[in-house]
Amino acid sequence: MKKLKGLYEQIYDFENLHEAYREARKNKRYRDEVLKFSANLEENLIQIQNELIWKTYSVSRYREFFVYEPKKRLIMALPFKDRVVQWAIYRVLNPLIERRYIYDSYACRVGYGSHRAVNRLQCWLRKLERKHDRVYILKLDISKYFYRVDHDVLMKILRRLIGDEDLLWLLEVIVRCEHTNFGLVLGDHVFDGERVGGVGMPIGNLTSQMFANLYLNELDQFVKHTLREKHYMRYMDDALVLHPDKKHLWQVKQEIQRFVEDELHLVLNNKTTVRTINQGVDWVGYRVWSTHCKLRKSTAYKMKKRLKYLQKAYARGEVNFEDVDASVQSYIGALKHCNSYKLREKLFNSLVWKRN
Repeated sequence: MKKLKGLYEQIYDFENLHEAYREARKNKRYRDEVLKFSANLEENLIQIQNELIWKTYSVSRYREFFVYEPKKRLIMALPFKDRVVQWAIYRVLNPLIERRYIYDSYACRVGYGSHRAVNRLQCWLRKLERKHDRVYILKLDISKYFYRVDHDVLMKILRRLIGDEDLLWLLEVIVRCEHTNFGLVLGDHVFDGERVGGVGMPIGNLTSQMFANLYLNELDQFVKHTLREKHYMRYMDDALVLHPDKKHLWQVKQEIQRFVEDELHLVLNNKTTVRTINQGVDWVGYRVWSTHCKLRKSTAYKMKKRLKYLQKAYARGEVNFEDVDASVQSYIGALKHCNSYKLREKLFNSLVWKRN
């Protein structure tokens, strides 16, 4: 496999930086920091270019906050200048990295996504149910994945892939941020323990999505080419294997657990299990059978709760109609991909959008 070379100059090329700026400002162009950056656009882009050329660039301080959907997560946001740098890297590097992925890796890839993952799973379920009396699923889940990625292992993967020392320097500056620890101790569920250095990636970084997919691509290659499992797919840190033999899947689980711990320094959590597919497969927000697909109950509950909040906030004048419509259209789009007629009736027909 040839190493990727000659990419660093493409990253700090002025045209690439300008396109990166355009990507970074999408849906955010009227925020104060974006307006301030845009007011002296050429000067700011040249400053970024010079910092990259002379290797004086360093990652700015992160702004930290929590989100609670689908569970409590620590989000770290960078200033706009750093998001431009992230986009500049992503535009050049990610298309080349994607070529190394297996077909059935579905997260953070253009043209893939959750709906395609569901369709692929249904296709496999139909095929296997026609051939076998019973089908089993091994459902894999990595414990605190983003907070436990090992920096040494990640840099080893990047060095095996990239032969451009300047680019490796920049990526290492981002991965091993000198002023912020990203890691959490396993078992720390409330984010109030001491942060751990040497592990973890900030949720919120564009490069973190790219690194996260690349990191678990090692697992993909192991399962597909070493274990030779035909019916394996992954969506970020969730993965599954289908097979008609239950004992075989338990053996596969042991092999994967050994690889994940020894090679990637990660741990499978207690959600990892083998069971039949009779009750459907819980996958990317849906429950999937060979014959039909339903929205997961917890997802439907969150939709209902969010719509009630938006209804009240709109009545108080706290949100405008465009924001409400964007959420509603998003939910309608998600519901179109599953059997949800009654749920749609229940969610949308009872809502009345009136201003006080």
